[in-house]
Amino acid sequence: MTDETPTTPTGADPAASAPPAAAPPAAAPAKPEKVRRPSRWARHPLVAAGSAFFTLLLVAIVLGGGALWVGKSRYQAVGPLAEDKAVIVPNEYGVMDIADLLVRQGVIEDKWVFVGAAMGTRASSKLKAGEYEFAQGASIQQVLDTLVSGKVIEYTVTIPEGLTSDQIVERLAEIAELAGSVRQVPREGSLMPDTYKITRGTSREDLLRRMTRTQDAALKEIWAKRDPELPLKSPDELVILASIVEKETGVPEERAQVAAVFVNRLNKKMRLQSDPTIIYGLVRGKGRLERPLTRTDISTPTPFNTYTIPALPPGPIGNPGRASLEATANPAKSKALYFVADGSGGHAFAESLDQHNKNVTRWRQIEKDRKIDPASQPAGTSGTTGATAVD
Repeated sequence: MTDETPTTPTGADPAASAPPAAAPPAAAPAKPEKVRRPSRWARHPLVAAGSAFFTLLLVAIVLGGGALWVGKSRYQAVGPLAEDKAVIVPNEYGVMDIADLLVRQGVIEDKWVFVGAAMGTRASSKLKAGEYEFAQGASIQQVLDTLVSGKVIEYTVTIPEGLTSDQIVERLAEIAELAGSVRQVPREGSLMPDTYKITRGTSREDLLRRMTRTQDAALKEIWAKRDPELPLKSPDELVILASIVEKETGVPEERAQVAAVFVNRLNKKMRLQSDPTIIYGLVRGKGRLERPLTRTDISTPTPFNTYTIPALPPGPIGNPGRASLEATANPAKSKALYFVADGSGGHAFAESLDQHNKNVTRWRQIEKDRKIDPASQPAGTSGTTGATAVD
């Protein structure tokens, strides 16, 4: 039986006898890649410049924001002052000068943050000269607010009642916060003793003008409300008599009673016989007599000696305060014609010379017992009204 199955010679490669495989089709040639070029507008110089500008602007905003944040933190940060400090800012200083001054004084540390903040807040033209007190740890913001506010340090000047105009000028000359000299001593009685607020550098003449204006306003008001039966013809006469009342007592409650004594004496055409007028006539407002009054002093005529002149002296013997002006314009309802110190700080009043002489004797004994030197007593407190005169 014949085998029809084809056979392969021994050792032959089967692949060699296989029909050849079909060759793969050739790859299509690659298309050249299209290069994307910027548009004509993108290449325009203005567009390029704008792009650069906005890039720089973005960078500037980022950097500026950072600088602003840093500056703001320094603007509001606690300052270097370890304790409160007063600093005088001269009138001619600008913002740069002020910044340098504050750095030198240790108020701030960063001059440029101060200058930048002053300019950025438009405060550079609002900074005011003067003496300021900066609080411990004050920030640049607080320092600027203080300088813009103009709330400078204020001092008080107290002028006691009864001082003469010469004495007031001398007192003002001793106050270091005041400036300038006084060319002319104000008229006696034209100044209102009081407590006044000043700032460093206030001129002495400016303060005297304030005292004069205050006196004028008070006198106008008080004169308008005076007792209509007052034997005084003008506001000037009111000041004259009030200046005597001021010198005669330091007890506020007695002023109206002392004024009544002098008003009663004027109504009766009696001499006022006030010791302080003798002293003023002798020293003319330049100070204290520094010794007891003598019989010769009492009898020696001067324009102000009310033991020798028949009525009011020609002018005030000091600058009376408002309380004495008010008491003189509306004296107490009293018939008393005399008074003398009573040993308690006040006075004993009397309607008759006999009773007054008894009061004087009592006071002399008190002086002897206490070994009081009359020269050491304020004018008026150890003196008498009508004690030595024969009425």
